Amino acid sequence: MATISSAVGEDQPPQPSLTFTRPVFAKLSPHPYLLHTLSPSDPSVPSSRTNGRKPQEARKIQINTSSLSQAHGSALVRTGDTTVICGVRGEILPVSSIPQFRADQHKNYNYDGEDKRIEQGKKELLEYDLLVPNIELATGCAPQFLPGVPPTTLAQTVSTRVYSLLHSAGIVDVEGLRVWYTPAKRDEDKMEEDDREEEELEPEVKGYWVLYIDLLFVSFDGNPFDAAWTAVMAALRDTKLPNARWDPDREMVVCEKGEGKRLDVRGLPVACSAAVFLEKEHAEDREGDRHWILLDPDRQEEGLCKEVITAVVDCSGGQGETKIRSLEKQGGTVLGRELIRGFVGVAEERWKEVAAEMPQ
Repeated sequence: MATISSAVGEDQPPQPSLTFTRPVFAKLSPHPYLLHTLSPSDPSVPSSRTNGRKPQEARKIQINTSSLSQAHGSALVRTGDTTVICGVRGEILPVSSIPQFRADQHKNYNYDGEDKRIEQGKKELLEYDLLVPNIELATGCAPQFLPGVPPTTLAQTVSTRVYSLLHSAGIVDVEGLRVWYTPAKRDEDKMEEDDREEEELEPEVKGYWVLYIDLLFVSFDGNPFDAAWTAVMAALRDTKLPNARWDPDREMVVCEKGEGKRLDVRGLPVACSAAVFLEKEHAEDREGDRHWILLDPDRQEEGLCKEVITAVVDCSGGQGETKIRSLEKQGGTVLGRELIRGFVGVAEERWKEVAAEMPQ
């Protein structure tokens, strides 16, 4: 009998393994798996995330400009598996189409000092709505985005944030968007007939360039605002507008053929976002609980975190000066004043990485 049992046992197929691969386990139980990688039982093993990055390690960024031939400026930005393309196209807005346009409001801009001129220019951009961003999360860029549905809440939120930062940071000089016209002096014979002295006629604004900034996410793997804002900055720096002038005979703005003029963009603000991961999945984020700050979170990490911080800094001024253009925090109570102050230093390092890849 022993011999027969032994023979039967040898013919039986091997038992299937009950263990899962790392990617499968990360999908089945994402929070415990991420917690295990961030706090390994072996002290000699460094803390890491599911994607293999360290907690304060961002994904490598790639920036290519002039990707769209039919746009005045464009850029493609890829960070990890998040890819977004931005196109900038200018359209002429005649002042006759602007309700309650005040022709004299810009005359003293250049005489009130640089700071006053910038503030007045920002007001002009906002009042006439000269910067129009739009964001689309394309079908297929991530599983949750379905075809034939209205714009998602995420797309509207990111678009609103980009719109707000475009105006608050003052990166676009409105002077580069104005179309000027200097009227010819009146005929001297006619002036003698009218018995009036010769007048010095001042230049007039006849129109503006409106910049339509369209962003399309080709693939989406978390942290959309940082990628979108980097694409906007790269596309604006790549923008060249045709030379426009007012034609008094046809009473319209006409554009001349040629290279055009590059858009004047002030500074280089860079967005840096991080998410707070808590040790306890469903616990309240009380002070004292273990937590980790994950820089540049991916889509899975964003779903596991309740608190997100975004700092927009500009270190392009030289002499080690850092300007904080925006500081936002959503949800949670872990990040206090000291942690936020330390995160600004992390954002400065991220600025260096993005600035190194930004085309000149």
